[in-house]
Amino acid sequence: MGSARQLLLAAVAAAAALTAASAAQAAGELYFYNWTNYYPPELLAKFEKETGIKVTLDVYDSNETLLAKLQAGAAGYDVVVPSDYMVDIMIKGGMLEPIDASKMPNFKNVAAPHDKPWYDPERKYSAPYDWGTTGFSYDTAKVEGGKVDDSWWSVFNPDGPFKGKLAMLNDSVEVYKAASFYLGINFCTESSEDAGKIFKLLEAQKPAVALYNSDGTIERMTAGEVVAHMQWNGAAHRTKEARPTVAYVYPKEGINFWEDNFAIPKGARNIENAKIFIDWMMKPENIAIAGNFTGYSNAITGAIDLMDEKLRNDPAVNTPPELLSRLKPNQNCSQTAVDLRERVWTRLKS
Repeated sequence: MGSARQLLLAAVAAAAALTAASAAQAAGELYFYNWTNYYPPELLAKFEKETGIKVTLDVYDSNETLLAKLQAGAAGYDVVVPSDYMVDIMIKGGMLEPIDASKMPNFKNVAAPHDKPWYDPERKYSAPYDWGTTGFSYDTAKVEGGKVDDSWWSVFNPDGPFKGKLAMLNDSVEVYKAASFYLGINFCTESSEDAGKIFKLLEAQKPAVALYNSDGTIERMTAGEVVAHMQWNGAAHRTKEARPTVAYVYPKEGINFWEDNFAIPKGARNIENAKIFIDWMMKPENIAIAGNFTGYSNAITGAIDLMDEKLRNDPAVNTPPELLSRLKPNQNCSQTAVDLRERVWTRLKS
């Protein structure tokens, strides 16, 4: 009887130990859903080494892909990286966990105005990652005269300098917004007539577009597969490192200015680990490593001093003062405007 009791106690103890080990392992996990090619592998390794938290990374190519996946019920992600306008949409949709980033130890490093952005002024649901612009890059060695006008004309004119050798982002917001800038139409227009003008511009451009793809923009340009690419400025910087003849353009009609953020989606299983990660990323030495990889600016005081000098000297990353007026901040549109935009995009891609 005593022997049986000892065996039973041993079995219970073993089961408890196994359960505790499983719980400890689960507590050491983080599922990170981020933009493609937007976080350095060595920084993940550094985080894992310093915290003991194992990170699994999945990637997406647009804010709309992120939103659609979460709306479809995708669960298990602990940290996501929505842009400014998408944070606003997700907050209003009840899709984010409150994290009170402003109360995190390293939030003291966040510089104004990133500490109180329009989409989350109390930083209750988000913390800053990188910020940048969306213009276009081209290979100066492959165009006549070695230069094109600093205008969206070069991109949207079907008989322009990049005909058949142009790639566009596969992103309805970015493409529609650029077209609206070129035409002088409010991006958030609720006019069917205005939306029709944008569609006609994009429809006329389409035969001159080799492909719409937000993945692999750096590799595509570096390999010379296309002469020009609608591109984020950080990707343009990294492209130029591999192909020095590439130039980034701030079109005079306007260029999208955005900010990406860390957030925790509803249903996250490792909320505390996610908060640890987000706070860790607000340390200058960590965000600087990310910036050196992505080629973007960030909101953290002191990080610029730790970043590569070539970033500070590249006008694609460090916008020249005389071009700052061309930067147009993101905004959220009415549902009517969004529906018009999505109808234009669906029709264009069909």
